[in-house]
Amino acid sequence: MSSSSFVSIRCLPSTSPPGIHPHRRPSILPTPHSVSTSGTSLGTTAHPGSSVGGIVDRTEPRVEERDGYWALKEKFRSGINPQEKIKLEKDPMRLFLEDGALEEFAAIPFEEIDGSKAGKDDIDVRLKWLGLFHRRKHQYGRFMMRLKLPNGVTTSAQTRYLASVIRKYGKDGCADVTTRQNWQIRGVVLPDVPGIIKGLAEVGLTSLQSGMDNVRNPVGNPLAGIDPEEIVDTCPYTISLSQFITGNLHGNTDFTNLPRKWNVAVVGSHDLYEHPHINDLAYMPAVKDGVFGFNLLVGGFFSPKRCEEAIPLDAWVSEDDVIPVCKAILEAYRDLGTRGNRQKTRMMWLIDEMGMDAFRVEVVKRMPRQVLERASPGDLVQKKWERREYLGVHPQKQEGLSFVGLHIPVGRIQADEMDELARLADEYGTSELRLTVEQNIIIPNIDNSRVEALLKEPLLQGRFSPEPPILMKGLVACTGNQFCGQAIIETKARALKVTEEVGRLVSVDRPVRMHWTGCPNSCGQVQVADIGFMGCMTRDENGKTCEGVDVFLGGRIGSDSHLGELYKKGVPCKDVVPLVKKILIEHFGAVPREREESEE
Repeated sequence: MSSSSFVSIRCLPSTSPPGIHPHRRPSILPTPHSVSTSGTSLGTTAHPGSSVGGIVDRTEPRVEERDGYWALKEKFRSGINPQEKIKLEKDPMRLFLEDGALEEFAAIPFEEIDGSKAGKDDIDVRLKWLGLFHRRKHQYGRFMMRLKLPNGVTTSAQTRYLASVIRKYGKDGCADVTTRQNWQIRGVVLPDVPGIIKGLAEVGLTSLQSGMDNVRNPVGNPLAGIDPEEIVDTCPYTISLSQFITGNLHGNTDFTNLPRKWNVAVVGSHDLYEHPHINDLAYMPAVKDGVFGFNLLVGGFFSPKRCEEAIPLDAWVSEDDVIPVCKAILEAYRDLGTRGNRQKTRMMWLIDEMGMDAFRVEVVKRMPRQVLERASPGDLVQKKWERREYLGVHPQKQEGLSFVGLHIPVGRIQADEMDELARLADEYGTSELRLTVEQNIIIPNIDNSRVEALLKEPLLQGRFSPEPPILMKGLVACTGNQFCGQAIIETKARALKVTEEVGRLVSVDRPVRMHWTGCPNSCGQVQVADIGFMGCMTRDENGKTCEGVDVFLGGRIGSDSHLGELYKKGVPCKDVVPLVKKILIEHFGAVPREREESEE
C-alpha cells in the first residue's frame, strides 16, 4: 500500500440533513507523514543510529526549537513520570517503523527479552504502541491485541481473519467487542506478531497506535448511512480521522507521544449512541450560515483520580476543518500537557490549568489560517429525544432493507462464533458488521424478504439473540481479572450471573443499563450507567477481606447526559444481588416476581 492510499471501508451514502447544504464527504485532508525505509519520520527527532540534522544517536532528551514529536521542553526535563522516561529511552514506534526490527525482536526467546529492564519495558510498555498488551499477571507470555476499527465498521473477511488468529490459541484465544466499537483479540504470542500484523494489513486492518499515549479508536454512529433518522453519516469522518492519526496505517509519529491517551467521537444521531460527553474531543453536528459543520466539545474522560464530562470549546468547524482542528487540538495537548503525575495528565487537567479561553487561543494558533469560528447556535441534535433501541429488527433508510441488532453477552466471542457471524453477514447482508459501544453487533443491509430466515439461524436462537432478556440489553462489562492485571475482580461472568439471578427475582418494564468495571480505571464506564459496579476489595460481615464493588447510581446518556454518583461503597460481591433487587424496586419500578405470581 502506498503512503497516500486509503483503506477502503464501504459505508452507504447519506442523504443531506433537511434544510442545509447537501452533505459532502471531507474533501481536504492533511497529507499523512511519509515514513522513509530507514524508519525516520519527516520532521521528527532522529532514531538512535540514524542521522538527521547532525544528530546521530538520541540517548539524551533533545530539545528542539519547535514543540515537535520527541521534543522534551525544558520544564519537563525533571519530574517526568516513569512512562515518559521509557519513551525517551527508546522510541516505541521503532519496532514498527524500522525494516525488520519487529521480526528480529519477535524471534528472540521471550524469557531472554524479559530478563532485562529494557526488555521488560519493551514487553510491558512499548509494545502497546503496536496495540499489544502483555498479560503478565494472568497469561504470562501472551498478549491482548487491540485494533483500530473506525466507526465500528468491519467486514466478513476481517472477522474471519481475526477468528483464524485466535483459533490457534485454543482456550487462551478469544475476542471481545469493546466500549469503543472495537475488536480486541486474546492469546497472542510474540513470535506470531509479525505475521499477524501482515495479515491485518492484507484485510485492511491495523493495531498500530491503539494503546498507551495514543489516540483511541474514533467512535461514530453504529447506524451510519442506514439510519432513517440520522443527522449525518459519521463514517467518512471517523475513517478520515483514523487514517490521519495512523498515517494511513504507516504510522504518524506526530501523535504517538501524547501525555496520555485521547478519545474522539463524531456524532451523527439524536440518540447520541456515540457517548460524546466522555470523549476528549466530540464533534456535534451544527449548521452555521447555511453551512453544515460541527460544534466541538472537549475534555471528557474517566480516570481513578477524576471523571469529567466534556465541555464546549466555543468553536464551530466546517466539514473541511474536521481534520485540521483535530490536529490543532492534539498539538496543543501534546506540546503543553504536563508529563508528571499520570493521574493528572489527561487533556482536561491542561484545560483547567490554562483556562478554556487560553486553551482555545493555543488551538487557534495551530489552525492552518489561525482562525477558529465561535460555536453555532444551530445545533442539529434534538434536545428532547427518546433514545431508540437498535437491538432487534429495524427498517433502514434504504427501501426494502433492514438491519438486525444482536446482543453479544458482555462482548465476549469465540472463533467459531466469529466465523458464523461472518457467514451470516455474507449470506443475508453485504458482508458488513457494525460494532457498538455497548459491546453488541449489528448486521446491516438485509433484504426484508430474508429477515425471517436470518432470525431462525441457530446463532440467533442461542447466545446472540436479537431479543435478549430486558435486563441483559444494557449489560456492559470490562475484561476483568480473568485477563487484565489491573482488574481487582472478575467482571464478565459475574455480570452475567448477577443479572440472571436478579432477573429471576424481579420484573422490569424497561431496560436498565448496568455496567461492570474491574478497577477505578473504569473501562466499563460505570459512571454513565443507570447502575454501575466498580471492583474493589472490601470486608464481609465477619471482617474477612473479599472481592467487592463500589456501586454508582444515576448515570445518564443522551441529550440529558450526566455522570452517576457513588451510591454505596465496598459491597461484598456475594451481597450484590439483593442490593440490585432493592435498587431496581426503589428506583426503576421493578416488581418482585413472587408478588406478580401471587396476584395472578
